[in-house]
Amino acid sequence: MSIKLAVLKSGEDIIANVKELIVEENIVGYLFDNPHVVTCQSDIFTENEENQEQINISFRPWLILSKDTQIPIRPDWLVTIVEPVDTLKNMYEEKVNGQDDQSDSTDEQSNSDQSD
Repeated sequence: MSIKLAVLKSGEDIIANVKELIVEENIVGYLFDNPHVVTCQSDIFTENEENQEQINISFRPWLILSKDTQIPIRPDWLVTIVEPVDTLKNMYEEKVNGQDDQSDSTDEQSNSDQSD
């Protein structure tokens, strides 16, 4: 696979380089490489009668007390795995490739039109 956003039964949103673990043509699990918890906070404000939504995104390593950077996941713990939006994917790549010089709980912002 590749960089994916996974929702776990615990309710956590995890972004990682995800690989399938296959035994005899059956998926028996997934391997999350460098997984990070994604936290989003949004504030809606009105400006010039247009609704705009500001989203603050932060990352922190998942299982922060572990030395492991590759973590196997049982398939029954996944709710879904999806392709992240390009902005989130780029932010994650910058974070794990060391291009993000800030701490592990970094707030990033992106603006988008509200689509309600």
